[in-house]
Amino acid sequence: MLPAMPESDQPRTVRQLRLVVETEDLDSAIAFYRDTLGLNEELTVESEGGAKVIVLDAGRATIEFVNPAQKRLIDGIEAGGTPSPKYRVAFEVEDTSGLTEDLVKAGATLLGPPTVTPWQSLNSRLEGPAGLQLTIFQELTPVDDA
Repeated sequence: MLPAMPESDQPRTVRQLRLVVETEDLDSAIAFYRDTLGLNEELTVESEGGAKVIVLDAGRATIEFVNPAQKRLIDGIEAGGTPSPKYRVAFEVEDTSGLTEDLVKAGATLLGPPTVTPWQSLNSRLEGPAGLQLTIFQELTPVDDA
């Protein structure tokens, strides 16, 4: 059983989740994630010494916590049992199969082809630029956002 949430007089609201990824080849990573995956460029800041950051909008963000048994289950379904790293990035899309093909053509390594999961989504697993392991998923049945 989970512990009760602490009561507070002032509610805390997180306004944004940002995943920060260091990459040696920023241009290639941006071309892949912005131009092929379809994330919109939100902000670019260049600073002295060649420092540069590009923020891509990935839509609604969530953090999914799983226990080791669930991680093994997901790895078995999405990647034939190939273990995923501790952190993996998942993107909900409209066409898993088509986008997976596009991402492979753009340089991603396919780890698991599009597969229907027991929870009724179509998931594929890839290794993308900057060392990110990706799950591309498409909900096959409507999910209640309530």
